[in-house]
Amino acid sequence: MNIANLNQLRVAVLGAGKMGGILLQGFLKEQMFGPDQIVATVAHEDRASALSAQWGVEVSTDNAAAVRKADIILLGVKPFQMPGLMEEIKPALTPKKLLISFAASVRTSAIEQAAGMDIPVIRAMPNTPSMLGAGIAALCRGKFVSEAQLELAARIFEAVGRTVIVDEKHMDAVTGLSASGPAYIYIILESLAEAGVKVGLPRDIATLLAAQTAFGSAKMVLETGYHPALLKDAVTTPAGCTIDGILELEEGGLRVTLIKAVMRATQRAKELAAG
Repeated sequence: MNIANLNQLRVAVLGAGKMGGILLQGFLKEQMFGPDQIVATVAHEDRASALSAQWGVEVSTDNAAAVRKADIILLGVKPFQMPGLMEEIKPALTPKKLLISFAASVRTSAIEQAAGMDIPVIRAMPNTPSMLGAGIAALCRGKFVSEAQLELAARIFEAVGRTVIVDEKHMDAVTGLSASGPAYIYIILESLAEAGVKVGLPRDIATLLAAQTAFGSAKMVLETGYHPALLKDAVTTPAGCTIDGILELEEGGLRVTLIKAVMRATQRAKELAAG
């Protein structure tokens, strides 16, 4: 596998469902891989035909055949489906292939053991804003992954957003924060828009104001590098409107509730990992 030359690599996306489909479309949109470099699989033949026509890539229901053609294999099935998938593709695997899994809570060691060989396995946890190139993916490496392979995986996920490298012990926390996090943000946005309606704004304008405000605020954190508390203080003038709003948030326990949401989602990820 010539890692340096992406246009010579073939990629298989096994389980091109929600996240697998998002990543595949991101690769095509960003021209990370050409249509002739990608093969995908889904469970049903009619779905395969529809997606092949939609995406312009080969889509089938034969996981083992897809693996034989590929240098990089993205494992996009649900966690409970992973043992069956690994059993199915095991005859097509070689230690020269790179496995990248984004099945929540499935450890790299479990995939290595299921493969029955010293094969490089990278575990990734992307999130759904990857659909628009605004995702974030955390990556961790298995025992047999080289620095070059980890860098390759980072380049792949940077096609649809940002990447961070973490130790595997932190992956459940990543699941609780950034993988589940979009749902928390949508609830906050929905609530802000409802508040806008309550104080007299048309719903479409209230939603736009809420969404763009969240987008801009996140961009301020990412591009200035300032701590969120510092940016918050810059908005909060003495005896002004914002501090009254913040007082309501604090009395309502928003801060603690969000912290507990991440903690609970992280705990659930740990439970899933434990089986």
